[in-house]
Amino acid sequence: MKFAFLIFKYFPYGGMQRDMLRTANRLATAGHSVDIFTMSWESEMPERNLPEGNINVHVMPGKGWFNFQKYQDFIRQAHARLAREFQFDLVVGYNRMGGLDVYFAADACFVERAYRQRNWLYRLMPRYRWFREMEEVVFSPQSRTQMLMVDMKEKAVFQRWYHTQDERFHYIPPYLPAERLQLHDRKEMQAYLRNAFNLPQETNIALLVGSGFYVKGLDRAVHALASLSADMRRNFKLIAIGQDKPDPFIKMARKLGLSEHLIISRGRPDIPQLMQGADFYLHPAYRENTGLVILEAMASGLPVLATASCGYAVHVQEADAGRVVPVPFEQAVLNRELQDILAKVRTRDAQLEAWRSNGLQHARKLMQENDGGAEAEIMLRIVAEKQRGAA
Repeated sequence: MKFAFLIFKYFPYGGMQRDMLRTANRLATAGHSVDIFTMSWESEMPERNLPEGNINVHVMPGKGWFNFQKYQDFIRQAHARLAREFQFDLVVGYNRMGGLDVYFAADACFVERAYRQRNWLYRLMPRYRWFREMEEVVFSPQSRTQMLMVDMKEKAVFQRWYHTQDERFHYIPPYLPAERLQLHDRKEMQAYLRNAFNLPQETNIALLVGSGFYVKGLDRAVHALASLSADMRRNFKLIAIGQDKPDPFIKMARKLGLSEHLIISRGRPDIPQLMQGADFYLHPAYRENTGLVILEAMASGLPVLATASCGYAVHVQEADAGRVVPVPFEQAVLNRELQDILAKVRTRDAQLEAWRSNGLQHARKLMQENDGGAEAEIMLRIVAEKQRGAA
């Protein structure tokens, strides 16, 4: 079988990007070929020719003044090449666009966010109109695009706006690679993390990981940090790691007198080790379809403080692996929860060990439900059904 994967940007620390490459490798290992079309590739190229199948990457930068215009130009280029040079059994998009057989729904409903989190002026902008059009062309009842859903709660949101048919949604259980459950000596990892950022060994550390600091709620985390007393902030650091512009948050911390308590770093390959050395994980995101990093933190033995607007925050509640701030979000609630969990860290409260143990057990259970091949299996099934329909 021949598969085309379309994704705006590839970078090695994005959850959706890792899902995409893992699925491409699964298909290639099973003897199929995958051509990946993207605007940029910020990593080593995947091994092109495998014994069974192959993976090819085609980089095509989009042109335009604004990002949505660049995306538009990339889509035009990609579909022109698909029609002119290739013949694929399945076209899979990891961003919303027309001409897809399958859409990997890693993002929450765009229009829902635009109405809940933005004012009416935003909805008059060309950017909004374009992204809404791309979402509608995927989810409208007239479309034949099949959706791979990582959070089925979001299905009802899409259906409220677009009336999408039930049978077009396919659920994918959460996936964690086996290496996420390979735990090292906790004291060694605590020293590793603190040495990595030149911090005293007695420093208490909360991690926040993810590309897109605003969406991940780093501003909320900074304001929660500001709510702590000077004594509570003593020997405490919030370390944010991800692919985003740090300047707005550095300025925010400076204005609030928190510069010495906030560290911002670009994405790194040693996140599992850093997680195992932190005291807890902080994820007050505005809205995320999943929030895979929450499960990764649980698999690292980290208590989690997250917002209920993240799809995978439900696993924190099911496992009793930390605290979840309910929606609608209130900053004061996050402030109190941060103070409480930090107090537990400072006093070495037994509740922390219970949260760690519960999170690890839950993560291992999830591993049994998806070995990493669920997406590939669904895609192959869709191809078979498509071919039967064309016969």
